[in-house]
Amino acid sequence: MVAEPKTLLEAVHFFSDPKNCREYVASRRWPDGVTCPRCGSKKVSFSAKTNRWQCSKRHANRGFSAKTGTIFEESPLPLEKWLVAMWMIVAAKNGLSSHELSRTLGVTQKTAWFMNHRIRLAMNAGSLEKLVDNVELDETGLGGLSKNMHKRVRERRITAKGYSDKTIVMGMLERGGNIKVQIVPNTTRETLHPIIKSNVLKGCNLYSDA
Repeated sequence: MVAEPKTLLEAVHFFSDPKNCREYVASRRWPDGVTCPRCGSKKVSFSAKTNRWQCSKRHANRGFSAKTGTIFEESPLPLEKWLVAMWMIVAAKNGLSSHELSRTLGVTQKTAWFMNHRIRLAMNAGSLEKLVDNVELDETGLGGLSKNMHKRVRERRITAKGYSDKTIVMGMLERGGNIKVQIVPNTTRETLHPIIKSNVLKGCNLYSDA
């Protein structure tokens, strides 16, 4: 396994090399050897020219990189910036603001906030990888059943139908695999679609009741 930088200076120097970034992610993502993120085959070949692997099996999207199927996948930022950001966030004992991350990496505050958010979600989930294969999606409202509340409590807390007075939680389940859960502000398409794209590998089968 590729060595772990011990200081910020070491991290910046080490991750400035794209080859080090690729090997660092690959060694932790595939400790038993690189496998295709779409079919799981270990029969893959690497092209240094394109910095990508290709699966030997015949299926759609055979080519993949170290970013494919991870939280880094749809970001135009290189791993050089992502890995330094991850090192800084993990090493920060008192937290790291998006403004500080923005100044250090030379990116906009909006981009730094996005990176910070994705990295913290991955830390909470315990994995950088997205869900694959058949993924079931659903959301629910948490806050207790109105029938179990005292009349005065019910009148105070239940002011509308649906999820208006509840905490909305969205769940994404990979059949036979991992599950990811996240609190969301609402159930609109504009809110849910970006979350799905961030957590589910492109091209997977999605199952939902709506």
